[in-house]
Amino acid sequence: MYQDKEEVVLWMNTVGPYHNRQETYKYFSLPFCVGSKRSIGHYHETLGEALQGVELEFSGLDIKFKDDVMPATYCEIDLDKEKRDAFVYAIKNHYWYQMYIDDLPIWGEYFVIKVKWKKSDVKFEDRFDKYLDPSFFQHRIHWFSIFNSFMMVIFLVGLVSMILMRTLRKDYARYSKEEEMDDMDRDLGDEYGWKQVHGDVFRPSSHPLIFSSLIGSGCQIFAVSFIVIIVAMIEDLYTERGSMLSTAIFVYAATSPVNGYFGGSLYARQGGRRWIKQMFIGAFLIPAMVCGTAFFINFIAIYYHASRAIPFGTMVAVCCICFFVILPLNLVGTILGRNLSGQPNFPCRVNAVPRPIPEKKWFMEPAVIVCLGGILPFGSIFIEMYFIFTSFWAYKIYYVYGFMMLVLVILCIVTVCVTIVCTYFLLNAEDYRWQWTSFLSAASTAIYVYMYSFYYYFFKTKMYGLFQTSFYFGYMAVFSTALGIMCGAIGYMGTSAFVRKIYTNVKID
Repeated sequence: MYQDKEEVVLWMNTVGPYHNRQETYKYFSLPFCVGSKRSIGHYHETLGEALQGVELEFSGLDIKFKDDVMPATYCEIDLDKEKRDAFVYAIKNHYWYQMYIDDLPIWGEYFVIKVKWKKSDVKFEDRFDKYLDPSFFQHRIHWFSIFNSFMMVIFLVGLVSMILMRTLRKDYARYSKEEEMDDMDRDLGDEYGWKQVHGDVFRPSSHPLIFSSLIGSGCQIFAVSFIVIIVAMIEDLYTERGSMLSTAIFVYAATSPVNGYFGGSLYARQGGRRWIKQMFIGAFLIPAMVCGTAFFINFIAIYYHASRAIPFGTMVAVCCICFFVILPLNLVGTILGRNLSGQPNFPCRVNAVPRPIPEKKWFMEPAVIVCLGGILPFGSIFIEMYFIFTSFWAYKIYYVYGFMMLVLVILCIVTVCVTIVCTYFLLNAEDYRWQWTSFLSAASTAIYVYMYSFYYYFFKTKMYGLFQTSFYFGYMAVFSTALGIMCGAIGYMGTSAFVRKIYTNVKID
């Protein structure tokens, strides 16, 4: 709320080439002149703004509420050859600026010193709607993609239910008949299928420490995604600078017990003893990946003198969050997980000696299953990926978080269904290596997403240069990896429940 003649601050943010949205520089890195006014009210920057390269600087313009300002010269500057060349370069590369007034963004390619106050009938809570693009995000293609994905879910769930229930019913009947045979008849009979590996199916996975850490991290990423989308739907986070990133960081730190609980309990059930090491790996797996990528890109940003360069103080703040918030909360979750659900309670006893894995057809090999497992999950989300990419890499503001929530639910259902089918056929081939296979077959969705990012870069954008290319593919690698870890954890959790269920219902001698 402003009083008449109260100060209204015009903030200058950044300038940069139109086709490289992430390549931004301080507004006054170009030789613009500054207004004569110097004193303004206090301003403080949030963590999300600092990480996103927001560089607000006071314009020096004296703007007062309801006081019109006619076009006039407010400052002058002498242009030498160096300054002139800077402006020529900016014009040739289609530089444009971003400003903020009353927390509303302003974009443009040229700036004229004119203020005209007009009364508006738009309510304050609706004033950001003019920046949104309903014709783009609510296009019939978007609606059709959601409907298509929904129909895929119905079809896939129905198909999985029909195939597995009919097949399992026949398996149960066959195994019940075998229970009535004597030992000689059973030896002469044709024994095969998933029951034959009951003594190995609950054997600990290879590399349980890494596997448990990935599962815990994936569960945390899912929790963060779900909570942030809900908050964004309720609070309209897109209307405030850096609020989405700040919220994601806060939620990630607050949900660290989820990581510790699921990762620690799984590691304990698999007989792991180095639980402190597992806790550290689980706690820092995602932060190390994100910070490592950001650190590499930061060198390039510093070389370019771009505003995307993360200040040292912000780096220290992020490190403090990791060591003094994420790690202790992860420790709490690990202790709870080990004590509440860390005891193995498998429905079948694990044999002391592993059963040999018989030869099978090439398309039943785990490597083939892993490569094919991510196709359908990717197919259910790839249209939404286009809208998400466009909002981040182009000048669109993503606001249809209801669509995003629906796509997240669809992705989870499709991923679980696909991994269950893959695991069933793997076990039926008497291959008990289902744990890593279920995780990696779901996580392979990330490979297809990253491949799609190459198509998007070369055919849907006009990005260029070392800075933008490294920024794009670096953070797309982080996004794809996080998505893959989340899908892998979802696939494993659903498949684990399925495996436990089918072996619980079979009488094992």
